Amino acid sequence: MIDATLVACPHCHALNRVPTARVGAAPACGKCHQPLFTGHPLALDAQSFDAHQARSGLPLLVDFWAPWCGPCRMMAPAFETAAAQLEPRMRLAKVDTEAQPALGQRFGIRSIPTLALFVGGRELARQPGALSAPDIVHWARQHLPG
Repeated sequence: MIDATLVACPHCHALNRVPTARVGAAPACGKCHQPLFTGHPLALDAQSFDAHQARSGLPLLVDFWAPWCGPCRMMAPAFETAAAQLEPRMRLAKVDTEAQPALGQRFGIRSIPTLALFVGGRELARQPGALSAPDIVHWARQHLPG
C-alpha cells in the first residue's frame, strides 16, 4: 500500500490523494489541474474551510485577520513570505473575520491577528499578535508534531 496524504486544492478545494513522497514534486489537482501548492496563503470562507482544516491531511496554519486592523495589514507580507517557506509541509490560509464572522466565532477568536495551527482537524496551537516572517516560520515548525 502506498503512503498517501489527502491534499485539498487551493483553487477548487477538491481533495486529492497524493503519495507522501510526491507532495514536494509540484503535484496538480486531479479535478481542475491547477498546482496543489502555490507558495501563497489562500483565502478561506465558511464553505472551503472544512476541506482544508478537517479533511486535508496537511497541517493548516490560519491567520485570522480583518481589513481594518493595522497590525493585520502589517503582518500580511510576513505571512506571505512564511507561506513560501512552509509549503508543501503545511497549508497557510487567511480568514477575514469581518467577511466570515461565523468562523471567528466558531474558534473563539478574541483578538486579531491570531494564528491558529490545525492538524487532523484539531487546533494544536494559537498565537495572538503580529509576528515577523522568521517568527511565524519558527512558531509553526515548533508546534508541528513529529
